[in-house]
Amino acid sequence: MLSEPRSGRLAAWGNALLAGLVSPDDAVLAIVGEDAVHRVEGLPGESAPVGLTLALGRLRTLGVTGLRVALPAPGHPLGLSGPPEFNARALEAEEAVVCHGAAFGLVPEVYEAGPEGDVHVEVVWHVLPVRQAPPADVPSLGEAERELAEALREATEVLSKLDVAGSGPVAEAAIDAYRARAERGREVLAPGYPPRAVRVLELAQRVGLLVSLAYGNGHGGAVSSAEMRARTEALRPVERTSRRAQVAAYNAYVEERERGAL
Repeated sequence: MLSEPRSGRLAAWGNALLAGLVSPDDAVLAIVGEDAVHRVEGLPGESAPVGLTLALGRLRTLGVTGLRVALPAPGHPLGLSGPPEFNARALEAEEAVVCHGAAFGLVPEVYEAGPEGDVHVEVVWHVLPVRQAPPADVPSLGEAERELAEALREATEVLSKLDVAGSGPVAEAAIDAYRARAERGREVLAPGYPPRAVRVLELAQRVGLLVSLAYGNGHGGAVSSAEMRARTEALRPVERTSRRAQVAAYNAYVEERERGAL
């Protein structure tokens, strides 16, 4: 997992902007990242898609005080609270942002355009109504940190036993890229987040990277169908733990603000 989900960037930097900790220009630059442009469609009061700066300002006037992340997967509506229409769109995108303070959610739709070798990415965030209720299956930061420590051990053991760890040029390049990013001191979360959230997100990304390498690095030593099934079954709960921890980290700003810790 070498890059954060777009919903994570939107929630983290949107929270920093709502708190007055960063400028609108800095927030939008961080949210867009390497994409070409982001637009927001379906915003109340707007008949056409608008830019992120206007959209975030409008959400504030509509009562939004914070942004949470959802990273659902089939059978696991992580971070969602309904209604079914929103959940289905979020599940299809595998991510979403849920507003706190107003009943809106945003689901990204990603488009690629341009000739081969010069492809650029455009993102449209669709604003949809959501149910204001506790999000599904989101752990506390403390729970996420404990779960991650165990998941990291499990992932390492599984990869070692099945001979799909960091072997081969693709895996080695991915690990080198991850280490280079860490050494550059990249800002994992936006200003205003507690240090524990940063620590949890970094560890969740590390666990996610190991799982991604296992799934994307061929069959490795898992040469039989039984061994491949064993690998999948062993890694599924590890991947689930990584996603739960990411959501806990991104949502920590809203959760701690609600408790009065920020």
